[in-house]
Parts: sequence; C-alpha cells; structure tokens
Amino acid sequence: MTEGLSAGTNCAAVLCLAVVAWSVVVRARGRRRARVLFVEGSLEPPMRLRWERTGARLRERREWICLPAALTVAVLGQSVLPVAAGLAAVPLARRWLRRRALRRERELRADGVVTLCGVVASELRAGHEPGRALLVAVRGTSVLGAAEAGVSAAARFGGDVPAALGQAARIPGLDGLAGVAACWRVAVDGGAGLAAGLDRLEGALRAERNGREELRARLAGAWSTVAVLALLPVLGLGLGAALGAEPLRVLLHTPAGLVCLVMGGVLETAGLCWAGRIVRAGETA
Repeated sequence: MTEGLSAGTNCAAVLCLAVVAWSVVVRARGRRRARVLFVEGSLEPPMRLRWERTGARLRERREWICLPAALTVAVLGQSVLPVAAGLAAVPLARRWLRRRALRRERELRADGVVTLCGVVASELRAGHEPGRALLVAVRGTSVLGAAEAGVSAAARFGGDVPAALGQAARIPGLDGLAGVAACWRVAVDGGAGLAAGLDRLEGALRAERNGREELRARLAGAWSTVAVLALLPVLGLGLGAALGAEPLRVLLHTPAGLVCLVMGGVLETAGLCWAGRIVRAGETA
C-alpha cells in the first residue's frame, strides 16, 4: 500500500512539474515574440492593452482550470485517478463554454437587430432615403457579421435589399431581419410606411426579449438549486475531511470506495442532466 501511495504521489508530482514547465515555455515564447514585435519596433503597447490580451487568452483557455483542480485532488488523495478525471473533463468543459459563448453571441445579435430597427426608423423620419438609412444603421450597429457586405452592397447600389436581409436572417440570432425584409418588401411594393412598420417590429422584438429575460429571472432559482446539488458531494468530502474520516483515501484506495465513487459519479451526472433538462425545457417553452 505504501509503495502504491508513493508511486501515485510521484506520478502526480511529475505531472505538476510537466505542467509548470509547459507554462514557463509558453510564457517565455510569448515574451520573446512580444519583444520582437514591440520593443524592437518601438511599438510597445500600454500596460492596459497587455492586461486585456492576457485576460482574453485566459478566457479562451478557461477549460484548463479543470487540470490544476484535478492535480490538487490527486496530490491530496495520493492517486492518479483525479488526473485522469480532470483530463476527461477538459473537453466537456470546453464544449459547455463554447455553447454558452454561442448563446451569448446569438442574444447579442438579436439585441442588435432591435437597435437596427430603431436606427433605420429614426433615419427615415430624418428625411433619408431607405437605402441610406439602412447603411447608417448597419455601420452603427455592426451586428450582421459576414452578411454585412451583402446587405450594404444591396442598399448602396440599389440591389434586392429584402433578399439580402433574408439571407442574413439565416444566421443564428438575426431572425428578426426576416421581419425587416418583409416590412421593406411591403413598403416598396405596396407603398406602406417603412418607418411605421419598423417601429411595430421593434416593439415586438423588444417585447420578446423582455419576456425572455423575465423567464430567465424566474428560472434563476431553479438553476441555483442545480448548482447546489452539484456542490453537495464536494461539501460532503470537505466535511468528512474536517472530521478526520479521510474520504479521499477511502474513495481512491479501497475497492468499496472505488465502487462508491463510480456509482456516485454516475448518479450525480444523471441527476444533474435530468435537472438541467427540466429547467431548459421550461426555458424553451
């Protein structure tokens, strides 16, 4: 048993040293590149820009926080099993963070469509022609992304603006542009007021956004419950360690503990997935 514990400790120590060495190498390479680009070129950026870039890199690699946490548990428990679990958790965390980022981008685009409708309506009331008003709104909001070039070209050179807006509406989050295209087509073909139609569309989109935010606020309590359920096993381990029961040694170095660890992990995952599915179903509805 003592030899197994020492072997596990040595493996964890080697992994820790490898991670530290890797971080030092990457940091030295970044310093060397920054020195070549900025110091030698007399374009050294301000300290604020450096902090912003460092924060952006850390945000892009947030999923790797699982590895230091797993290494800490491995050292405390003198086992390599937490390291394997941490490595397996990295792609899952990356997937969850990516999905969350995509959802945030989709909501920002939807908010941008609401702003675009208001800007176009304001420009039309100021006396600008529809194409010019749309160009000003597109440049001011910058929510179309890759579709901005097509919409701007259609508005500037008298192309098929509704078709360009309908094409842009296929991008997730820009669904409201389909309403803008419909208002534009009705105004051109039937002579209806484009500004009035955009005002009504802006009100509808804003009401939809407010309803979504209200529903999310109501479901915040349910998500808090899910988070508490996820943290209960960690609190249990901390309480056991405080009482001197050595829960990590029992879970990682005894057959009964390993069985309990596997079964507990499966049940915990199933419970979290079930609770999350219930809350997401309510949010979708």
